[in-house]
Amino acid sequence: MTTPTASTIRPSGATDETLLEVKDLRVYFPVTQGLIFERKIGDIKAVDGISFIIKKGETLGLVGESGCGKTTTGRAILQLTKATAGSVRFWDDGNEMDLLTLKGDELRRMRRKIQVIFQDPYGSLNPRMTCGEIVGEPLKIHGLAKGKEYRERVDELLTTVGLHPYFASRYPHEFSGGQRQRIGIARALASNPMFVVCDEPISALDVSIQAQIINLLEDLQEKFGLTFLFIAHDLAVVRHISDRVAVMYLGKMMELADRNALYERPLHPYTRALLSAVPVPDPDIEATRKRIILQGDVPSPMRPPSGCVFHTRCPFVTDVCKQDIPVWRNMGPTGGPEHYVACHHAEEVEKS
Repeated sequence: MTTPTASTIRPSGATDETLLEVKDLRVYFPVTQGLIFERKIGDIKAVDGISFIIKKGETLGLVGESGCGKTTTGRAILQLTKATAGSVRFWDDGNEMDLLTLKGDELRRMRRKIQVIFQDPYGSLNPRMTCGEIVGEPLKIHGLAKGKEYRERVDELLTTVGLHPYFASRYPHEFSGGQRQRIGIARALASNPMFVVCDEPISALDVSIQAQIINLLEDLQEKFGLTFLFIAHDLAVVRHISDRVAVMYLGKMMELADRNALYERPLHPYTRALLSAVPVPDPDIEATRKRIILQGDVPSPMRPPSGCVFHTRCPFVTDVCKQDIPVWRNMGPTGGPEHYVACHHAEEVEKS
């Protein structure tokens, strides 16, 4: 399998320098049977051999329906969930390391550089700690500030995310959902990270607040030169904030391309089905659009289908789809942005 590289079209702030490379990442959860003498009867293949890279300063959007392995991918990169196999190479000032092999003090030091913004702003904050204690905790853990410098740094972080410093003495239950998520963002910024996993950071928020958080993340990325892995369901939001977009289904990568290329020229039937569900503001266009309704249910990740895992629901399915795993190939235009897809019939999908 060829490891996909980034698009040759670079957004402002992004570079050609690779920051993170995920290669053949697998996360299997064992399934056991028996109360006293447990025995393994199979594996839930949450992430099943995916590969991608993220360039310094860019945002890679990771999309797919619930249960496809998006969050598990992000957690495995951060070592919050233990990976079964694969590698996650990270470049820090020219020094290359495999994040999955780090342990103890090495892993703790590296966590200064890689942070996460969790999905649930209610469950991700300790209710017994004040806002200032939550934001300042990374400063204490990594020994980054003490005394007056510590208090000034906490105030600075709160101001950066749009909260007044006098909020530092309040507890999480005194804040709204949007304010809590800002506290989570401030906590993630405290250690001056290079890479941040944004695990559906707006899905639990009111629609009126979502745009504010997205704009805040974009401003912070430009100000601090951050690199994001942005995990989300909302394809309209992903197109707005991402530079490239990766599509997952049942633990595998289906398609990866520049955001405009993916939305204007989807080459995988699953991507086309997802995009057909995105509403269009123009009622005339919306009335004439063709909705693609996938038949059947998502198969069990414990017993994924043979060949292409999407073949049980694919309108383009043939015998080869049921037997052979599709090759991860680049179908981007010569000299243009790379467009990777795993589909036996991508040419037919493009013409249809």
